[in-house]
Amino acid sequence: MRKGVKFRIYPNREQKNLINQTLGCCRLIYNKGLAMRNDAYANGNKVGYGQTSAMLTELKKNNDFQFLKVVEQ
Repeated sequence: MRKGVKFRIYPNREQKNLINQTLGCCRLIYNKGLAMRNDAYANGNKVGYGQTSAMLTELKKNNDFQFLKVVEQ
């Protein structure tokens, strides 16, 4: 039999901001990766993990996406 346990957390303002920033970055990366894969699929190509990971690395080097480095600290 499976049992579930629920926990309620009460983050402070700083923790809420960090959680929201982290989730926002996750959404951005997921959507960019999905768009990259959809474009490749539409052109008859495939994009694997390695290419998606390289895209993330390039995004982190771009000045417009410097906020991605802040979340991982």
